[in-house]
Amino acid sequence: MICGIPALICRHESDKAYVYIHGKSGYKEYALDFAQTAEKRGYQTLSFDLPAHGERKDRPERCDIWSAMGDLNKIADFAFDKWRELSLFACSIGAYFALNTYSGLDFRKCLFQSPIVDMNYLVNQMFKWFGITPERLKAEGEIETPVELLSWKYYCYSLDHPVERWEFPTAILYAGMDNLQSEQAVRGFCEKFSCSLTVAPDSLHPFMESTDKPVVQAWLDENI
Repeated sequence: MICGIPALICRHESDKAYVYIHGKSGYKEYALDFAQTAEKRGYQTLSFDLPAHGERKDRPERCDIWSAMGDLNKIADFAFDKWRELSLFACSIGAYFALNTYSGLDFRKCLFQSPIVDMNYLVNQMFKWFGITPERLKAEGEIETPVELLSWKYYCYSLDHPVERWEFPTAILYAGMDNLQSEQAVRGFCEKFSCSLTVAPDSLHPFMESTDKPVVQAWLDENI
């Protein structure tokens, strides 16, 4: 437990490690396969359950930007005190949380799989899917959808806080059939922050099909 956050530290002692942040519906044990590859390069892996995920699933806290940022800061305080060198792996919404929390820290390198780099784009996609307007969301405050709870406060945050700073060497794996982020948005992020980009043309956002495993593994082997 790190400040009340269930966490997992994988592999043999080392002076360098990856902080692993899972995506929506994930949990800290998602890091185990990643940790096997990272260990071959001399890294430990620190993973933890985001709010409302894993061992925290039955707690009242929400997995929103404010709760997540608070947790990510606690994890960073622990990790930078324990290891000499830190890198970062983040998936989907976990990458969005990291982009909003960690821009001022000192990571050696960062790996993002299916990152949410533009939350406003995702919310507008949800508006289209479920026939919701910004005006209705503002009036109601919150609207439950089959995918996620839409929040006017969260929507305003995404509009007011675009990612303006990200200075770490970063490699991104993007699914060519991702319906949560456009390739244009991800390519624009890569150009703005000089990130390397690998596009898997036949993959969906979660990279959970049997054919995706070698794609992800090859990308990790090249970039960890």
